[in-house]
Amino acid sequence: MARSRLRPSFILTGIAVLAIAFLLVQVAPDPVGPVDPAETAGPGSHADLVALFDEWRGFERPEFVEGVPDYSAAAMARQQRELPQWQVRLGNVAPADWSAAEQIDWHLVRAEMNGLDFDHRVRRPWARDPAFYVTIFAAESDVPAHEGPVIHGWIDLWTYGYPLSEADAAELAGRIGAVPALLQQARDNLADSNARDLWLGGLRAFRGQVRDLDDLAVRVAGTSAALDQSIADARTASEAFIAWLEDEAPSRTGPSGVGRENYTWYMQNVHLVPYSWEEQVTIMRRELARAHASMRLEENRNRNLPELERIASAEEYDRRLNESVDRYMRFLDEEEVQTTAEWMDPALRAVNGSFTPADPGEIRNFFSEVNYRDPDSFRPHMHHWIELARMRVDPHASPIRATPSLYNIFDSRSEGLATGVEEMFMHLGLLEESPRSRELTWIMLAQRAARALSGLYLHGGVFDMEEAVAHAMKWTPKGWLPDGDLVRGEQSLYLRQPGYGTSYVTGKVQIEELLAEFAIQEGEEFSVKRFFDAFYDVGVIPIVLTRWEMTGEKDPILAAN
Repeated sequence: MARSRLRPSFILTGIAVLAIAFLLVQVAPDPVGPVDPAETAGPGSHADLVALFDEWRGFERPEFVEGVPDYSAAAMARQQRELPQWQVRLGNVAPADWSAAEQIDWHLVRAEMNGLDFDHRVRRPWARDPAFYVTIFAAESDVPAHEGPVIHGWIDLWTYGYPLSEADAAELAGRIGAVPALLQQARDNLADSNARDLWLGGLRAFRGQVRDLDDLAVRVAGTSAALDQSIADARTASEAFIAWLEDEAPSRTGPSGVGRENYTWYMQNVHLVPYSWEEQVTIMRRELARAHASMRLEENRNRNLPELERIASAEEYDRRLNESVDRYMRFLDEEEVQTTAEWMDPALRAVNGSFTPADPGEIRNFFSEVNYRDPDSFRPHMHHWIELARMRVDPHASPIRATPSLYNIFDSRSEGLATGVEEMFMHLGLLEESPRSRELTWIMLAQRAARALSGLYLHGGVFDMEEAVAHAMKWTPKGWLPDGDLVRGEQSLYLRQPGYGTSYVTGKVQIEELLAEFAIQEGEEFSVKRFFDAFYDVGVIPIVLTRWEMTGEKDPILAAN
């Protein structure tokens, strides 16, 4: 069967200083020889940029030796030395006279190169982050690529058809068979890591890999003797790696965050989010207070209404989740929110999930507590799956935008939209028939702002991990986030991927600002449907770039390039 080969990744380069990069090329040792003048001469065309983009993606991917990606110190040093050449080539494409849409594509490539630069200078996941070496992924993410840095050679089990064909079983046996050698390399690469919270996060991640391998072993048992053996060997190697991480943990005592200045640079040069670390703290504190206050006001308004009851059976779950999809699609049409297509309904219905029993006082996963009270309140967040379906069914015409950006550059766009439409669609009337469900919208915003603030404080050296966990739990309403291990897992992701924890709220805020600006420009021609259709047409790219294409306004963080 055909399987997706789209590649996420990790982090990129600082082209903000092309002149310095050019000097580096002149004086630094070049193991592959000088840059070919034909490759650096400008000006170029958008077609040249697309060709460079394809080459760049090949360069960003490390060499594989007997099926194992080479992240050794020597290999990474070589990649770092060669990176300025790619920045020079990108600079020489000379986009100044291109259309705004073509220049936006150039900035996307620049952001990816900045990301790899940041990885080499600061984040260094191959040398600091044990979870980087997890390769087994059982479920699809609801964003265009994996959340957080992912090693090349990852294995998406969900892309295979089961029962496995003979060819797929052989392919999986070979790929999973590389895990033991990879984890042996990882011990060497991580030898000098002193990032304690990342180290402990690696323990949790590899325990998850062992569970996924166990589940896979049961699912494919007897399909292929070679696959059975590869899974068993990968499990043994993962268990041994866990034991090594546990033995080494007491000696890993240093910080894991990137620091305030690095965080700001990364936001503005890689994720193209126009806020500093300090500004994001202010935004999160404001949204956290606004969410709590709004929730309390809603509670007072609804004080004489009955509490929302949780879904209590599998039959009720299936009925209400399917009814929720029906209502949502009608809402998008009847309220003229956006243009709809036939493929949207099945994209939502396919991820309804199934009922999970719980005792009356038992707290499920936070978002289940919302979903089990009113699926309509959480339904807008599932817009993620419409976005993913759009990328498959109606991909953007630009090959650069049709491919998920590396380093989670898409996060504020993807998570910001999914979070933003929860509140926007509430205001448009989605929850009109259930006033108490409005409380759920504010509860979700409070939870996201609370955990985002915790993540910012971790990176900024204000909190340690346990303080971050306690803060997120305290400021999540209703006591619906009681699981410290779950919160540690979230905070580990936000440490591994700066900006991800804040992206839900910073993206929402940017979309609100863009809606306001677009409406002023459109004047009497403005409509909500006109806004969202234009927004989606631009693609899943940072919102400052979306704003440029929709309004013609170029953000100051892009102005120097």
